Amino acid sequence: MTRYNAEISAGSLLALEGRRIARLLLSDPDPSAWRHAIETENILQKKTPATARRQAKLLRRRLTTLDAQAWKMVAERETDAVIQLLLAAAVKHSQLLGDFMLRVYADRQRRLEPTLAPADWQDFLAECAHHDAAVAGWSESTKAKLFQVIVRILAEAKYLESASSMRLTPQSLHPDVRRYLSARGETYALDCLERVR
Repeated sequence: MTRYNAEISAGSLLALEGRRIARLLLSDPDPSAWRHAIETENILQKKTPATARRQAKLLRRRLTTLDAQAWKMVAERETDAVIQLLLAAAVKHSQLLGDFMLRVYADRQRRLEPTLAPADWQDFLAECAHHDAAVAGWSESTKAKLFQVIVRILAEAKYLESASSMRLTPQSLHPDVRRYLSARGETYALDCLERVR
């Protein structure tokens, strides 16, 4: 089984869309109701059904790593809590993102280095290829897109000042998000979100 996948390239945190998908999941839709909401009602407000399907599928896969209590929080809570829960879901769905936060982001922080650098990504991918041979087979465009999306996710979650500066701005975890993850023994997600501060 592969440890890493490139699915994260389908989208960043997508907070507004994440709220809408969380609300939809809370209604326990059957396949027909899901398709109607995504394609006919266009709840994600995308220009094409293909984009709506792709982002809905990604968000569903991320959010189903959490439970209905988290979906309710994503649907109803303030932006900081929502973004951190979406980040936790993204980390659980993509070990590539989580390991990057633990190995690269946290390491830069420990060494008091203020920014990420593109070279960090190349070194990280070389290390990943030792754990999962599939990584070596990714095209250069896929690798570049993955880095772009991961940087955007970290910027949206305020772990970076911006995608262009890549300056580290570590965050404190929202108490309710920490409580939710701790109660469920989500050690890996907690490490990713909390060790980087």
